[in-house]
Amino acid sequence: MLKGINQWCYPEGTPLEKVFEYSRDAGFDAVELNLNSDDGVGLTMNTTKEEAELIVALAASYNLKLRSISTGLLWDTALSDPSESIREKGRVVVEKQLELASFMGIDTILVVPGCVTEEVSYEECYARSQDQLKKLIPLAESFEVAIGIENVWNKFLLSPLEMVRYIDELDSEFVGAYFDVGNVLQFGYPQQWIRTLGKRIKKIHVKDFSTSVGNITGFVPLLVGDVNWDKVMDALKEIGYDDTITSELTPYKLDPRPLAVDTARNMGAIIEHGTIQSQKAKG
Repeated sequence: MLKGINQWCYPEGTPLEKVFEYSRDAGFDAVELNLNSDDGVGLTMNTTKEEAELIVALAASYNLKLRSISTGLLWDTALSDPSESIREKGRVVVEKQLELASFMGIDTILVVPGCVTEEVSYEECYARSQDQLKKLIPLAESFEVAIGIENVWNKFLLSPLEMVRYIDELDSEFVGAYFDVGNVLQFGYPQQWIRTLGKRIKKIHVKDFSTSVGNITGFVPLLVGDVNWDKVMDALKEIGYDDTITSELTPYKLDPRPLAVDTARNMGAIIEHGTIQSQKAKG
């Protein structure tokens, strides 16, 4: 497996050169870039093919791979929004993710499908988001870039069975799950989700969560929370997942570099311990 780190693990505004330098020095194999608004660092809605290719070359100069693109823009332009014009803006965001991924040799983008709110019912979120994704599938298939639906704290797709149904109804090999291990711990067990989602999983996010806190402030550094990493790694091996696992954590306040170092070390321990436990089981 490749050890990856999301650009959000560094303070907002950190230059890409520093993101890549800190990530390489910490021992990561890959960086997940984010599609930002026009004034953001790195990929934006105005990034050209030539600019994207220069970013690929810059990452390569630090011996780093670019394996996926995420974005926070869909929180403000949700594919489930009551306004058709806002839903269309969200679709344009995903189109830009797909386009940039195709330019950069990236095979997966992360998409938050929608949000259930007091104004948006569960049924409306389900139907509206699927409708927008159906319009995006032809572009994803033409670029051969997968849309990875992420499980987040959006009051939506609250069980693995439902997520399977949601993905399967879209009926494309280029729509799957971008599974976040820490995001389900308050509601279930990530190893069970992994086995149920199976080959639908395109990419993996890792973070840890303290169930004793039990709310959005309960996310903690890897190995500090209650994720059973041995069982998670066993489940990933069972489904044959051997792609990138990408950390997505809140930056340290004083200095961004220690978070990268700590996280890479902890990810290495998770992977190594999972391998040892697997070998013991076979022996």
